[in-house]
Amino acid sequence: MAARTHTVTNQVPPLTGYDVFATDRALVEAVERYVEAGLLEEVREELSSLGRSAGSAQVQEWAAQADGHPPRLRTHDRWGHRVDEVEFHPAWHRLLGKGVSAGLTAAWNRPAGHVRRAAGFLVWTQAEAGTCCPLSMTHAAVPALRADPGLAAEWEPLLTSAVYDRGLRPARLKAGVLFGMGMTEKQGGSDVRANTTSARPLAEDGAYELTGHKWFCSAPMSDGFLVLAQAPEGLTCFLVPRVLPDGTRNVFLIQRLKDKLGNRSNASAEVEFDGTWARRVGEEGRGVRTIIEMVAATRLDCVLGSAGLMRQAVAQAVHHCTHRSAFGGPLVDKPLMRNVLADLALESEAATALALRLAAACDDGGEQERAFLRLALPAAKYWVTKRCAPVVVEAAECLGGNGYVEESGLPRLVRESPLNSIWEGAGNVQALDVLRALRREQGALDAYLREVGRARGADHRLDAAIRDLLTELADLEGVEARARRLAERLALVLQGALLVRHAPPEVADAFCASRLGREWGAAFGTLPHTLNLAAVVDRARPAR
Repeated sequence: MAARTHTVTNQVPPLTGYDVFATDRALVEAVERYVEAGLLEEVREELSSLGRSAGSAQVQEWAAQADGHPPRLRTHDRWGHRVDEVEFHPAWHRLLGKGVSAGLTAAWNRPAGHVRRAAGFLVWTQAEAGTCCPLSMTHAAVPALRADPGLAAEWEPLLTSAVYDRGLRPARLKAGVLFGMGMTEKQGGSDVRANTTSARPLAEDGAYELTGHKWFCSAPMSDGFLVLAQAPEGLTCFLVPRVLPDGTRNVFLIQRLKDKLGNRSNASAEVEFDGTWARRVGEEGRGVRTIIEMVAATRLDCVLGSAGLMRQAVAQAVHHCTHRSAFGGPLVDKPLMRNVLADLALESEAATALALRLAAACDDGGEQERAFLRLALPAAKYWVTKRCAPVVVEAAECLGGNGYVEESGLPRLVRESPLNSIWEGAGNVQALDVLRALRREQGALDAYLREVGRARGADHRLDAAIRDLLTELADLEGVEARARRLAERLALVLQGALLVRHAPPEVADAFCASRLGREWGAAFGTLPHTLNLAAVVDRARPAR
């Protein structure tokens, strides 16, 4: 029996048993914007099914279990034979299996494939982001493998399969496979041209023997990996299978698993190659060019992942403040808390709008959209991933002390929040890639300006921001030192243009006033008080 002094009141019910997709109005509207009418009902139902899973108590329990029981490395069997296997909690396999079956590796062979997958990826990130790494790598391997039609024919059907077939066996015996990636090395980091792993050609056409190491190898339990190594003609891309066609294990020595800040349910490893068999992908000496499409796809997933983390954090904050009372009424009705929640909601919606616009450009595939992506993608990757951590930390603060307790789920989001800004090229790499696109990619700036120009005349603050951006672009003297600032402005102007065109007036007004019109402080909760903040918060409410 509970003590009379321990009556529980004013506690918030768990945010569970809801559709993560259907209750995200910004995401639903983006999907409706980019999916043709004849396909829309099918896509809505597909995403709602995944959304109901993500919001279910069962999946939330699996997520907590996967995070609480990180993978373990087993280097040898009981007899001393080297096995190099990674063991996961059963909850991890259940979560990863649902992601695969939901088509999160199958963008390349379905109509509106990138938009529907992007929306699903954003939803599934909110369940447990750790499983999204192998889903991302597997999805992203497809365009790189297409540099070799023979390899693509062999592997693409397995990479895009909706079957999660765990366990290491020859690929020809499996119904589906997962891929990882290994580019960075101890001495080089993002400077992959400094890689020292060597590739010695073998007698078999296209076959090589690799010797070297990878400091970060994603998803080491996968069936295959795309890696970079130095061949006789220079840095080259290779496919390294874990199991060879005859059933023997390839030499893939997992030295240790990384003990990471977040993303703990997912394995990242240091691996050694010592006479490891590999198949060349693309031409010798063209490794970066071959693998760049994979990198672009994973960078988009970083944007999507951050948008998903922000959305879940905002949903939790709004839900808490709706049900929690203080100082005489619900927290959500207090003007200052409403300002904080609205400010967070703006950041989340802007990230979602931008991420889905990039996915739609991938579906289009035309020359203009490719040019647009060349500039917009690194700018988005730079800015959206950087906004994730402050948004999630502020959302945790909305829960007060409860948000600092593991059971709330917010600490897991906080630990995850910096990841996407670091992986697949950290901030400086993205900012410099923006400069590279401006200097080398004919049509990239024109495509970007054409996109933001569609919103011209609708908001005077956006118009002024576009003019300021053009002035900044006209003077590229010493631009490298201010490349971050330029990437930020490119992303903000693009977000503003998208919201002005597609979001409700109260959302676009608040975004332009704060992010573009500079009526904003250095912390969240400093929006102009004259805005319709109640409508912004209500739009972000996850359950009604």
